Amino acid sequence: MTRSVIEGSRLEVAVRAAGDLRLIPYLMAGHPSREESVAHGRAFARAGAAAVEVGVPHSDPLADGPVIQRAGQIALDGGMTMAGALGVAAAIAEEGAPVVLMTCVNPVLAYGPTRFAVDCARAGVAGVIVPDLPAEESGPVADPLRAAGVDTIFLVAPTSPDSRMHSIAERSSGFVYCVTVAGVTGARSELPARLEELLARARAATELPVAAGFGISQAEHVRRLRGRADAAVVGSALVGRVQRGEDPVELVEELVRACR
Repeated sequence: MTRSVIEGSRLEVAVRAAGDLRLIPYLMAGHPSREESVAHGRAFARAGAAAVEVGVPHSDPLADGPVIQRAGQIALDGGMTMAGALGVAAAIAEEGAPVVLMTCVNPVLAYGPTRFAVDCARAGVAGVIVPDLPAEESGPVADPLRAAGVDTIFLVAPTSPDSRMHSIAERSSGFVYCVTVAGVTGARSELPARLEELLARARAATELPVAAGFGISQAEHVRRLRGRADAAVVGSALVGRVQRGEDPVELVEELVRACR
C-alpha cells in the first residue's frame, strides 16, 4: 500500500517546509507523569511546533538511547500503557498541532492492530512511527491505520541503499523519517559530516517531506538542516531537560526561532 492512500494529509502539510524548517519535538507519554507529559506536549504546540511526537514506553525498546530508555522506565513504573499513551496523545492533540505516536511493534500487536488504528483515529493521532516494523512487512499494522486515515511513517538510515529508500518511501505517508546517524537516539555535540549527502538521497527518493532525527539537540544543528530537510525531530535533548528538572519548553522556543 502506498502513500496515495492519504495523499496530502494534514500531517504532510504541517511538516512540509516553506522556505524554513519545521520542528517536531518528542516526549515520552507518562514521563515524568501523565499530567506533566500532557502539559509539555500542549506547551510545545503553543510554542510553534509543527507536530508533536509522543513515545509509547516499552520494556524492550529498539532504538532508544539511555535518556529515553530511562524516561520509558519511569513512565512504565508510573503505570503508563498503550491506552494511557493514546489518552496523552488525545489531550495534546486538542491544542491543534498534529500528534505522531512512536511505538515498538509488540505493544501494537498486543493491543490489536485494528483496535489500535481505530483508537488512534479517535484520539486524533495524525501519524504512527513503528521503528522496528520493516516497511515491506508492514501490511498487518499499516493497512488498518491507513483505513482509519492515520499516516504511517517509516525510517530511512545512512545504511539504506537508494533502492531501499525508494521502497520505504513508497510505503510511507505523512513524511519520511531520515535517521541521521547509525545507532540509538541521544543528543550529540556534532552532526555527521556527510549529513547533507544523506538528506539529498532521502529527498531524491520521495516527494514527501523529509524529517531528520537522532542526535539533533542545538540551534546550530537546526540551522544546518534548513534548506536540506523539511523538519527536525528533537527528542533526547528535551527529555534530558525534563530529567534534570529544567524547562523543555525553553529549548523548543529557541529551536523554533532557529528554524525560521
